[in-house]
Amino acid sequence: MGMGFGMGGFNFLFSIFPFLFITVFVIVIGTILVSAVRGVKTWNKNNASPWLTVAAQVVTKRTEISHHRHQAHGSHHDGMGIGHTTTSTRYYATFQVESGDRMELQLSGSEYGMLAEGDQGSLTFQGTRYLGFERG
Repeated sequence: MGMGFGMGGFNFLFSIFPFLFITVFVIVIGTILVSAVRGVKTWNKNNASPWLTVAAQVVTKRTEISHHRHQAHGSHHDGMGIGHTTTSTRYYATFQVESGDRMELQLSGSEYGMLAEGDQGSLTFQGTRYLGFERG
């Protein structure tokens, strides 16, 4: 007797494949939905929050770079298709207000470039949404 799967094992793999496929599909769709719901909740919370302007200092800055590889299917001579990579950068600054509390806010690249660690001034924000910083 051999140690292989034989026809019974082969049939087992085909019988469990639909279950595994559906499970992975549900997990992926669930993750996308949870992310979308969180985004909408944050957006609504920010819209319901008042605009605040407080004295603050820029404590630190950071960037978050992500790479995304895209595969385009074409008639490339090696049969592998033609792909490209896109890179996106998110910019963050941490502000400390007079009470000592700190908050990290995402901002645009141009706003990020205008800030320097140690800058003091007035921070305007709405919830977790950065609206501006004026040195003063």
